[in-house]
Amino acid sequence: MTCLERLGAYLRENRVSYTIHRHPTAYTASAVAAYEHVPPHTFAKVVMVFIDGRLAMLVVPADARADLARLAEIIGAREVCLADEREFAPVFPDCEPGAMPPFGNLYNLPVYLDCDLAACETITFQAGTHQDAISMRSDDFIRLVRPFIASFERDVRMLAGHF
Repeated sequence: MTCLERLGAYLRENRVSYTIHRHPTAYTASAVAAYEHVPPHTFAKVVMVFIDGRLAMLVVPADARADLARLAEIIGAREVCLADEREFAPVFPDCEPGAMPPFGNLYNLPVYLDCDLAACETITFQAGTHQDAISMRSDDFIRLVRPFIASFERDVRMLAGHF
């Protein structure tokens, strides 16, 4: 079963309305957001990290970066560091590398969701391939995934001087 099939079955089983979108191959969250014609701040980008040595999933807007030091402070972790693709790819055997959906719960991983995405009415995210995306209500996503929600993003637009 592919990630898209698994995710679709999970969403249908939980009676969640969603839309699947097919787009040209894209390898960055910003590029997928552009193909999907959604604001980058509503596109959920997955960032894999180790929190005190345990693999975890961060979910931030496509136009932001995760502030790992801020997250560590918020959750009381000693260390939060980026995971290398070779370290986490085996956890997602049904996904193309780098195209994991933000459903860490389906992979026995904790999920940390930035509050800006939690506040969006809908979110869009990659669905296991570099050509498929899913849009759904943020409330449904939060209900199913039960992420830890906090403010731990650094807005790339502000860093670049775009206010």
